[in-house]
Amino acid sequence: MKTVLITGGIASGKSEMRKYLASLGYPVYDCDSRVKALYEVVPGLKTRVEEAIGLPFSQLGIIFSDSAKREALEAVVYPELIKDIHAWKAGLGDAELCFIESAIAAEKPLFDSEYDEIWMVSAPAGLRMKRNPLAASRMGAQNPQAVKADVLIENSGSLEDFHSRILNLLKQYKTDY
Repeated sequence: MKTVLITGGIASGKSEMRKYLASLGYPVYDCDSRVKALYEVVPGLKTRVEEAIGLPFSQLGIIFSDSAKREALEAVVYPELIKDIHAWKAGLGDAELCFIESAIAAEKPLFDSEYDEIWMVSAPAGLRMKRNPLAASRMGAQNPQAVKADVLIENSGSLEDFHSRILNLLKQYKTDY
């Protein structure tokens, strides 16, 4: 099974791409929502995170401005996330293509073996800040420019245009493979 990582900066359109691919019937793993679920289902995970960052779980938002605390959290959470990705993939049966959406997985060597190709969604910074008021404060925690994407998908036009670009990529994929 080929696994494509969907990545890009905050408010670039990753989530829209994930939703659209899912609506087309493709299996898509959403790292953000799964991490939130893991906090609830993995025994002791919240406590381990609190110990790692030295703060109550309710103050988790500090990781967007404190790289040391973010790295401490990642050391605890990412191994659990990778186990969950493996379990998800094992349940996909004979699917030929699946997607993982993550803003940061391409920047983290721990995830390198979890995908075969990177599709980067991009949009101008000004537009991203209009789409999401938190974009300005969180852009520093991501470095999508450092990622070497296999495919770049521009998302600065209409939703219909974005969907059309995604469909064209999928058609190209079927032609190439």
